[in-house]
Amino acid sequence: MNTAIVILNWNGRSLLEKFLPSVLKYSREAKVYVADNASTDDSVIYLKNTFPEVTIIQNEVNGGYAKGYNDALAKIDADIYCLLNSDVEVSEGWLTPIIDTFKNSEKVAAVQPKILDFKRKNYFEYAGAAGGFIDQFGYPYCRGRIFETLEEDKGQYDNDLDIFWASGACLFIRRKVFEEMNGLDEDFFAHQEEIDLCWRIQNSGYQIRYIGASKVFHLGGATLDAMNPRKTFLNFRNNLLMILKNTSGIYSWFIIFARLILDGLAALKFVFEGKPSHCLAILKAHFSFYKKLPTFVKKRKKSGASRKYYNISSVVWQYYILNKKLFNHL
Repeated sequence: MNTAIVILNWNGRSLLEKFLPSVLKYSREAKVYVADNASTDDSVIYLKNTFPEVTIIQNEVNGGYAKGYNDALAKIDADIYCLLNSDVEVSEGWLTPIIDTFKNSEKVAAVQPKILDFKRKNYFEYAGAAGGFIDQFGYPYCRGRIFETLEEDKGQYDNDLDIFWASGACLFIRRKVFEEMNGLDEDFFAHQEEIDLCWRIQNSGYQIRYIGASKVFHLGGATLDAMNPRKTFLNFRNNLLMILKNTSGIYSWFIIFARLILDGLAALKFVFEGKPSHCLAILKAHFSFYKKLPTFVKKRKKSGASRKYYNISSVVWQYYILNKKLFNHL
């Protein structure tokens, strides 16, 4: 299948220098693109001089992950897109089992490999680990990662299986499905837009798969560190928007109300931890959610959401109250 690996870059020359060689070395059967999000460093000049085999797409503005990829992918002709973070090292043979999965089933719309930590290569990485799920209240969690607990990779999640969401750190998706879904939701800007996309894919009846035989190593936090309040703002706001957009029925409003209360508790936790800027970020996230409410109510009406999206009611209860830290214990 015609596969395009598309790396979104913003002022990331050092990341390209470090991670792009592995992508070129182990991806001979694909074409590699770098979509530059209006960088102000010398990324583009560096690419032209050092990696002439890479096709560069220059976006006019930095529209974040969502708009950046929407603008770039519209210019690329391929059967399969791979949205790959610029801080990912790939491994030999990583593409073969994933492409085979697409070939073997037309119902598979998106695929994620095993994502391990670049700094500790025998541990799962936060952004995706061994495949993503969400609970009834919209909290994302993964096989191999629940909140801040990262499991060691001992082969316990080597089996392929259907998952609810695939990580945007390394997301393979059929072009026709990406276009059918109208791409990523640009109102998210960045963070959890891939979960929203996967949720819409699920509501349309397609499958999303995790493939354990393919593995990559993700540095994580290279563009926006976890300690940055901006990341807290985007995660909390976008999670509320995602729930509103993709659930249906009156009961979902109860879920949103409960989440607002739980977010308040999270804000208090940040205060006690001496992180007042993150508490303020949650407050700003709620005001931004209210501002976008009319727009997302309209999107909600178009979503046609109906399928059950969760396997457990509350990962928060399981993790913090019942002390179940590992996926297999849930």
